[in-house]
Amino acid sequence: MTTSATLLPAVVRPAVEAPHWLSSDHCAGPVLGLLSALGWAIVDTPEANVHATSPDGRVYVGWLPEDPAAWKRNIVWHVRVQPADSDAWVQEFGLDTPAEAVAGFLAALVAHSSR
Repeated sequence: MTTSATLLPAVVRPAVEAPHWLSSDHCAGPVLGLLSALGWAIVDTPEANVHATSPDGRVYVGWLPEDPAAWKRNIVWHVRVQPADSDAWVQEFGLDTPAEAVAGFLAALVAHSSR
């Protein structure tokens, strides 16, 4: 027996929304909110740059929107880590990197620092 396609129930597929990708709004709020909540020392300069240091002093985060040297290298975020048992390393992020992405990076760094 064959059934007409018009008699079969329609296939219902949920509407798939286009993903909303982060884009930079050129603010430091998500990062500074995270670091403040973690008890980091945060200092802002008259030039509107912000410097933060972890409570143990091993991690530095700089938001450098007005630093000429940072602009020459096309960065606005500078992260420097000094592990207790190995060499220091640096990660930098450009102006177009969303602050939420930098905050996610730092949250992962902090989460894995206690291991």
